[in-house]
Amino acid sequence: MKRILHVVGARPNYMKIAPIVREMAKFPSDFAQTLVHTGQHYDENMSKLFFDELEMPRPDHNLEVGSGTHAAQTAQVMLRFEAVIEQFKPDWVLVPGDVNSTLACALVAAKLGVKVAHVEAGLRSFDRTMPEEINRLLTDQISDLLLTHSPEANENLIREGVAPEKIHLVGNTMIDTLVRLMPLAEKRWDSLRSQFVLDRFILVTLHRPSNVDAADGLGEIIYALNEVSDELPVVFPVHPRTRKRIDEHSIEVNNHVRLTDPIGYIDFLALQARATAVVTDSGGVQEESTFLGVPCLTVRQNTERPITIEKGTNQLVPRDRKSIIAAIREVIARPRDASHLPRPEFWDGKAAERIVTLFRELN
Repeated sequence: MKRILHVVGARPNYMKIAPIVREMAKFPSDFAQTLVHTGQHYDENMSKLFFDELEMPRPDHNLEVGSGTHAAQTAQVMLRFEAVIEQFKPDWVLVPGDVNSTLACALVAAKLGVKVAHVEAGLRSFDRTMPEEINRLLTDQISDLLLTHSPEANENLIREGVAPEKIHLVGNTMIDTLVRLMPLAEKRWDSLRSQFVLDRFILVTLHRPSNVDAADGLGEIIYALNEVSDELPVVFPVHPRTRKRIDEHSIEVNNHVRLTDPIGYIDFLALQARATAVVTDSGGVQEESTFLGVPCLTVRQNTERPITIEKGTNQLVPRDRKSIIAAIREVIARPRDASHLPRPEFWDGKAAERIVTLFRELN
């Protein structure tokens, strides 16, 4: 029996790990699973909502790290995670994504001689000013098993000198979660359409410090949303960080830009599937919109998910009002037909099955 320790730290990690936890649970004689929540994303209500919607078991251990600088947060996760490894003595630690918890837990495991599997390995923005890029690069270098979701990720790893036998193209576990929950999201649509009085609309999500922390940058984005909201309503579930900055900088928001509290994943998925366009800086939303065939405008200079651009659903937009307004107007003027857009290979809802099959075959 293999002892598997799963790590989640931020909300996107839940969607990536949940399908693997569920699939491994089908083989109780092969796997003993432990789930650790580092507490990096520490909003109790939001975290609880995600665990409930994804039907994940409550964590066996919560490190309760909370917020802090990158150095402080990474250090605290390492200090607290070491005791967890010594207690549970796993054979493998699975770390998803690219948050501080990903790198911190991978480092502790590697130093203690525990094998590390990186879920969503090989993604690169080639921008080392992004903390996530540093986390990705270092985690991949110390991982024993690199589970990729697209061919260019394999190419990145090989170019960086990772042994090919460590690399496995398995697909996108976040899409596994989307596929499983999409029927529930469809059932939510009528209620949401009534609640927001929606027909055609733009869905917005923004949280990256580079977009929301500075008054000038956030002001440019909000100005653009105000402008286009006179033509098409904007639904904007606001991340707590973004809400705080809007208030701090006294940025005026048009009445047609509907600021809401953060919403659950199923409701967000329902809105995303029906949106005329999505404006975001989220990596996960870029992936989901590609699967759904929804036009996505990513307010960033680069993306670690170039396959979303290659497939024709996503485009990068500079963070200035003229560029954002022009891009939104161009997208909403186009007839929407997602039927001809091919989905990336292995984004089929079966990535977790491939991962678990791989683990069952490991010595």
